[in-house]
Amino acid sequence: MQVKIEDQSTVKKIIHIEIEGEDVTAELDKAYRDLGKSASIKGFRKGKIPRKVLESRFSKDVNADIVSRLIQDSYSEAIKSQSIVDIVGPPSVMDELPELEQGKPFNFSINVEVKPVLSDIEFKGIELRKNVYKPSDEEIDAQLHMIRQTMSTKKTVTEERPAKESDFVLIDYEGFVDGKPFEHTPKIENYLMDIGSKNMPEEFSAKLTGAIPPTDLEIEVVYEDDHTENELAGKTVVYKVAMKEIQEKELPPLDDTLAEKLGQFENLEGIKDAIRSNLEAGYKVRTHQELSEQIFTTLLEKIDFEVPDVLVESELNGIIAETEQAYKQHNITLEDAGVTKDIIRTRYRDVAEQQARRHLLLGKIIEQEKLELTEDEMEEAFAGMARSMHATVEQVKKMFKTDAAAYQLEYIKMIELEKKAVNHIIDNSNIIEVEPEAEDAPSPTAVEDDTASIPSISADMQ
Repeated sequence: MQVKIEDQSTVKKIIHIEIEGEDVTAELDKAYRDLGKSASIKGFRKGKIPRKVLESRFSKDVNADIVSRLIQDSYSEAIKSQSIVDIVGPPSVMDELPELEQGKPFNFSINVEVKPVLSDIEFKGIELRKNVYKPSDEEIDAQLHMIRQTMSTKKTVTEERPAKESDFVLIDYEGFVDGKPFEHTPKIENYLMDIGSKNMPEEFSAKLTGAIPPTDLEIEVVYEDDHTENELAGKTVVYKVAMKEIQEKELPPLDDTLAEKLGQFENLEGIKDAIRSNLEAGYKVRTHQELSEQIFTTLLEKIDFEVPDVLVESELNGIIAETEQAYKQHNITLEDAGVTKDIIRTRYRDVAEQQARRHLLLGKIIEQEKLELTEDEMEEAFAGMARSMHATVEQVKKMFKTDAAAYQLEYIKMIELEKKAVNHIIDNSNIIEVEPEAEDAPSPTAVEDDTASIPSISADMQ
């Protein structure tokens, strides 16, 4: 076997392989000898079938089996003999394969991608600016307001007044098309509607706002031709609505009785302390994310290297899967949202490449610093997964003991190692603590909305 390596770039190689004619002949002879012992063809005794007959009947299958084996075996031998390491992704055979011919060499070429070779990375002593976030009274008040909202009750308004945006209204309604009851909009009684809610057509909120119950109204809704409910698409529906009463939200008082209702705290100050602790925990996560971003920005400015396409594609596939899952949680498909996988691939290719670069950088630092996970660190990782899955640590461990989950376990170990690498860089950095700039400092509104970065205590109180 002859092997020639063609370097197309720092990460792309073509392996040209030639298998000598005598080896091809030997493979063909062996294949037909073995086939002759087992083949059964009418008119011939078993084991006595002429080779030409076998070739006329089975050459396509025989050649396919031999070619597959030759490629696999010679590829493994080639990368071993040429010391090609850190191959990423599956190899791909170039062009159309030639036919196997007795006594003639068999030539083919294989594309492979390898990880870029990175020099040791100088990361110690890099300067990082750490925003020092402190919970403000306004943020704590905003969280208290959220808690009161979740614990609110509704009471009927006894005074005669028009409905306003923050109200709830108790209604009966039925839809009609061309003056006749429409089967897809049957009569609904005692529906408590939140004015401004997106659960109902916006025409309802517009018409009901300012109305004084009890009163009867007609609300016309024109549905677009591409409406998500096919039965309503292109229809004009007139809803006859009986508005019965107004209800308004009543918040619990902001005093020690709130603590009594929650049942976890002695007084209002205890709730505030818990909120403050949750905010600080959220800020800790945010600060770590900001430091991580600075690390990658700094290192990627210093180090330039080519990224294998297969790694970028892998990241893109992950982004697509996450997007599909996010829509699925709302019972929406990519098609429903007017998004295609090709659109995602185009829009997020740069993001995917940056993610691949980060993994390669961290992989180099893990290797360079000889970082390994301790048993305690793996136990902590299992405990974290158990909490998120509402399972026990033993159940999580058992799940990863199967052969099918072995790859998943290795992936989780790599993620934990990458986290350790980031922490290692931070520990060896020159950190300068600074006051957050105005645009970085979270407002009470941000605290209320950005539950991913700043956890709300209300979630823990459910």
